[in-house]
Amino acid sequence: MSRRASRSRVPVALLLPGLLGLLFLVLPLVGLLVRAPWRSLPEQLTSPDVWEALKLSLFCATSATAVSLLLGVPLAWLLARTEFPGRGLVRALVTLPLVLPPVVGGVALLLVLGRNGIVGRWLDSAFGFTLPFTTTGVVVAEAFVAMPFLVISVEGALRAADPRYEEAAATLGASRLTAFRRVTLPLVAPGVAAGAVLAWARALGEFGATITFAGNFPGRTQTMPLAVYLAMENDPEAAIALSLVLLAVSVAVLAGLRGRWMSTP
Repeated sequence: MSRRASRSRVPVALLLPGLLGLLFLVLPLVGLLVRAPWRSLPEQLTSPDVWEALKLSLFCATSATAVSLLLGVPLAWLLARTEFPGRGLVRALVTLPLVLPPVVGGVALLLVLGRNGIVGRWLDSAFGFTLPFTTTGVVVAEAFVAMPFLVISVEGALRAADPRYEEAAATLGASRLTAFRRVTLPLVAPGVAAGAVLAWARALGEFGATITFAGNFPGRTQTMPLAVYLAMENDPEAAIALSLVLLAVSVAVLAGLRGRWMSTP
């Protein structure tokens, strides 16, 4: 029996649960599309409240991605290219926000950066600067949950890249910083781009840490997920419209990353 024939014969005991799992994942999305107010969708998306949440979400997600790039790329390089005691523990701590409940992350941010927090108390007394319940607080909360996606992606790209190119640049007189900027970054640019897209999408959909650390104030901290949550009580059509936008972003991200992570051999 050929390999193709053996692959085409699927056991019924696996086929039925597999189809049920597919339906379980797809049917809610189909329901969202079926119940969407397509006729009033342009009006819903251009209403002042929805448009405000859209603009704020795009601004905060982009800012959080910029922060993640600024801090996450050097962190990924340290994890991939240097040896130091406790590197495994550091890697575990970096990836912890991936599995940590977002609400717990928001509480942790409050305890550290809140007005009475470990660092927030000093920021308030020294500079009169507070993060919670501000737009900057939204960016901080989103960067906290999104940066691990970038770090993991960039670290994987760095481990796959051949370090001999950096060593060759060093033998030609380039400093470590110059080699990183002129050699390493171009080599891992696809991984950086993929990680940035993932981080941006994660930041755009963040809810738990944002509402805990930054609150839900229209025009200041109310992003799209928070607006969906609030609109479900008063304006379900607006909630569906915002949900469709988030769904479209998720599909676009998956389509963009398909060639990198989802291709079949």
